[in-house]
Amino acid sequence: MISRRKRIAVCSAQIPFLTGGAERLVIKLLQELKQRGYDVESIMLPFKWYPNEQMANSMFIWKLIDLSESDNKKIDLVIPTKFPSYLIQHDNKVVWLVHQYRQIYDLYGTKYSWYNESYKPIMDLIKQEDEKALSETNKIFCISKNVANRLKNFNSIDGETLYHPPMLYGKYFHERYEDYVLAVGRLDALKRIDMLIKSIRYTEKKIRFLIAGTGVEKDSLEKLAIQEGVSDRVVFFGSVSDEKLLKLYANASAVYYAPVDEDYGYVTLEALLSKVPVITTKDSGGVLEFIRDDNNGYIVDSNPEKLGEAINKIVMNKKLAQNLGENGYTSVKDISWNNVIDRLTETLR
Repeated sequence: MISRRKRIAVCSAQIPFLTGGAERLVIKLLQELKQRGYDVESIMLPFKWYPNEQMANSMFIWKLIDLSESDNKKIDLVIPTKFPSYLIQHDNKVVWLVHQYRQIYDLYGTKYSWYNESYKPIMDLIKQEDEKALSETNKIFCISKNVANRLKNFNSIDGETLYHPPMLYGKYFHERYEDYVLAVGRLDALKRIDMLIKSIRYTEKKIRFLIAGTGVEKDSLEKLAIQEGVSDRVVFFGSVSDEKLLKLYANASAVYYAPVDEDYGYVTLEALLSKVPVITTKDSGGVLEFIRDDNNGYIVDSNPEKLGEAINKIVMNKKLAQNLGENGYTSVKDISWNNVIDRLTETLR
């Protein structure tokens, strides 16, 4: 008797026309599952958080979906990722948590969240539904310790950390350490590219700053560079091809990556796999799970002057950059997709 292939549905929510790390993770997860012989389907729904009624609708749509079977064939496993996809109900639900709705958890009360006491009913609803859905899952994996810690701190629920490689795993390489610092990612306030631009005045004039990525902050960041008198040293590439990105990593002396309390941070691993040290800050969350101060990069206070000092230290000393870069590569080279897929599909065996 020929056994049928196991069927897996990977569930995710997306803000239409916006693509980030969570979306790339889902694409890669689907590819890796297919390569290992699973019958895989992506279940993706648009997500809109405003007004409050629409937020509630976005949540309850997931609860109404029936993925027990399709075309009279059983779906053996569902793998939800970020909020609110994990509200889906299934007998074999294994969550790989990218992040919850951070605006009501760790970002609440900061300038990065618009929520206040007037939103209490919807905040209470989100927390209630989170705890019910996540308590009913067969297993919860989290993409980082930082995500797992938030889940424990805010919801008293345990999750197991399960690291994965970045999208272009196996393609990163190193050429040489040129006199530039690279920043990669979405240009929004949480990524703090403004702090990088403000640090330029504290660095040697030969050092250039290359920024790859697009986002709502692009115009304001370009204006800031002009105001700071450093626009001649900053290049905004916008969106770049994979080939261009790999090349930018391969020749950087350092990568700046200091978002606010990052979930995971592909940029960290992309830099280290390219043998490039990372400069980050003490409040950058998941980045700190990989960066060791004065070992594979530098961890500094969140201010431009300290950042500039660290940039000078690495870029102006190529031997130091090489040593830090080699240490970084060694620290992450064994993170693999084989382990990720084995753990996510344990309940099928």
